[in-house]
Amino acid sequence: MQALNRLFLNKELRKRVLITLGLLLVTRILVHIPLAAVSADKLKSFFTGSSNQAFGLLDIFSGGSISRFSVILMGVGPYITASIIIQLLTVIVPSFEALQKEGEYGKNRLNQYTRYITVPLAILQSYAMILLLKSQDVISSWNAQELVSMLVVSTAGTILLMWIGEIITESGIGNGISLIITIGILSGLPATFAQKYSLVVSGGIIDYKELLSFSIFILFSILLIAIIVLMNDAVRRIPVSYARRTRGETLSNSINSFLPIKVNTAGVIPIIFAVSMLMFPQLIGKFFESAKTDWVRNFAIWISSTVSAEKNALVYGILYFLLVIVFTYFYTSIVFNPQQIAENLQKQGGFVPGIRPGSETVTYLSAVISRITFVGSIFLGLVAILPIIIPLWTGDQTLILGGTGILIVVSVVIETMRQVQAQLVMTSYEKY
Repeated sequence: MQALNRLFLNKELRKRVLITLGLLLVTRILVHIPLAAVSADKLKSFFTGSSNQAFGLLDIFSGGSISRFSVILMGVGPYITASIIIQLLTVIVPSFEALQKEGEYGKNRLNQYTRYITVPLAILQSYAMILLLKSQDVISSWNAQELVSMLVVSTAGTILLMWIGEIITESGIGNGISLIITIGILSGLPATFAQKYSLVVSGGIIDYKELLSFSIFILFSILLIAIIVLMNDAVRRIPVSYARRTRGETLSNSINSFLPIKVNTAGVIPIIFAVSMLMFPQLIGKFFESAKTDWVRNFAIWISSTVSAEKNALVYGILYFLLVIVFTYFYTSIVFNPQQIAENLQKQGGFVPGIRPGSETVTYLSAVISRITFVGSIFLGLVAILPIIIPLWTGDQTLILGGTGILIVVSVVIETMRQVQAQLVMTSYEKY
């Protein structure tokens, strides 16, 4: 409470908080503005029904904009995809790698490329989603002008969200895009709890079996949040020594420090990759289920039923778990380069005690990151498949514990808290 008092008593910080809250409110208003006339009942059934859990997960990430067919249809999804593409290009393309090393100028250029790529991705993803909803008889027929209008508005909505996110990052508190996603995830909680409350208290009579189930769910959620916080902050500290460094007029023979390596280096990116990979065959299958050719239609139905959390939960869960592990190793190899870290240590006169600088340090760091990435990948895999495990274990389909959503929310909240604390410390220093 003292921190909150200090936050709102400071004029600059209060302004940042109000800008953040105001812009997040705008994003929630945009979610409720419909893009075109659709069958609301069919749309709700398509995303919340038991037959489309994967698409329901996609709707959660969009903050409910897809299930409402709003003007921000795809949310910040295209921007996130563009950001991932740029990150991959910085590893594959030498010119992008050079830009990444050019400080603020390179960062701005890469951000501009991300914005450029977001536009065609928003058009393609919006078009694919509109076609999918039409194939499921959720959207009525349209003419060319109406289709172009929907694509232009939905693309403009994504660009608007991207712009709002950047304003929050620059003039508000926290990472704007992450906060938009987090608010979208949290927006679904009231409806979920209201649905469960109606089951616990039905006709003024308390159903103690449902109450027990709900209590266990709450306790398990709290435990999961604690584990996620622990894993989010968990690091492996590799000791590093610096020989003969000068501090002022004194010369020290060695300075001991450490190199922190996070257990969950990849964050939530592997889960996003895995979801995209699993949704692709389902999207293709949905498109071709109504094909006139028998073998094409049968193959599409087989693909849709095989890679489905509802029709084949075991296969879907195993594929999901394995893909998360693979993408965790893949993305960690992109963001953590043992060769570069070993070279930087050697240039700064640092070394790992007992390990020779150069190739031996590279081998040692590679072995360490491989071991702790295994732990992190197993953790991410279990978090990802919780929505599949919990209903099978409890038999309760009304409360699906979205481990991925909790992971995103907890990570964003922790990072935002750190930024708030940093701002408070900065203002304290400025006073003196």
